[in-house]
Amino acid sequence: MVLLEVGCRARLARRKFSGVRMGHMTRAPILAVAALLLAGCVPASPDPGIPLPPVGAGLDYQLGGAYDPPPGVSVVVRDSTAEPAPGAYSVCYVNGFQTQPGEGEHWLSEHPDLVLHADGEPVADPDWPDEYLLDTSTEEKRMAIAALLGTVVASCAISGFDAVELDNLDSYTRSGGALTFDDNLDLAARYARVAHDLGMAVAQKNAAADSARLRAGAGFDLAIAEDCARYAECDAYTAVYGELVFDVEYSREHLAAACAAVGSAVLRDRDLVPAGSPGYVFEGC
Repeated sequence: MVLLEVGCRARLARRKFSGVRMGHMTRAPILAVAALLLAGCVPASPDPGIPLPPVGAGLDYQLGGAYDPPPGVSVVVRDSTAEPAPGAYSVCYVNGFQTQPGEGEHWLSEHPDLVLHADGEPVADPDWPDEYLLDTSTEEKRMAIAALLGTVVASCAISGFDAVELDNLDSYTRSGGALTFDDNLDLAARYARVAHDLGMAVAQKNAAADSARLRAGAGFDLAIAEDCARYAECDAYTAVYGELVFDVEYSREHLAAACAAVGSAVLRDRDLVPAGSPGYVFEGC
């Protein structure tokens, strides 16, 4: 990829998007952002002025629906289809390595070659059967995926998010050997360059044991973990990111350990439902 040309950020920031999900995007914004990406509008390294979240700030993880953050919360993660939380350091969730629920058929119809197949069938995440693995196995496919999902990353910046969280970085572990760590690292680096060019920090998600390689190779700025205390992975993140590790636990028995291990932790219900909904759970530290 070519180094950043003067004016790329200004040109990209002025573009408006009518949707951020693959199934709802018009062709024009996809092509516009793809053209900028392929023209070299990505820097070699992040801007040192990119804002990072406050250390030890209260966290809320709102992927199931946006609501007013509880008292004491100043870092909020929301889906890319939502608006950032006013007055908070807002992180935009992007499923960078698998299809979003409800979008699998769109990918299979419009971009079948970018979905991983085995024996002629799309490969699904065994824990999330409505999510197909994206095929990161070749340079050409990674470039195409980055051009498409780069529009989602761009929409996060235009909406006013401060950072982007890239989920399912570890999809290669569910690929039956068809994908590799290096394949996903290369795609992660492409996403990170786009986010950094737009002034957003980038959060590592998953692959705790590879945190050092991921930070060095993709330029991640912080980590957002899930159940790091439950799976004894918190130290793997903090060894690389220090106190810029934010963890979501789904079992109360592990919350205290998470609070002691990372900069900020929160207990949430597994469905991440909005406040006021049946089953809603929130407890921070």
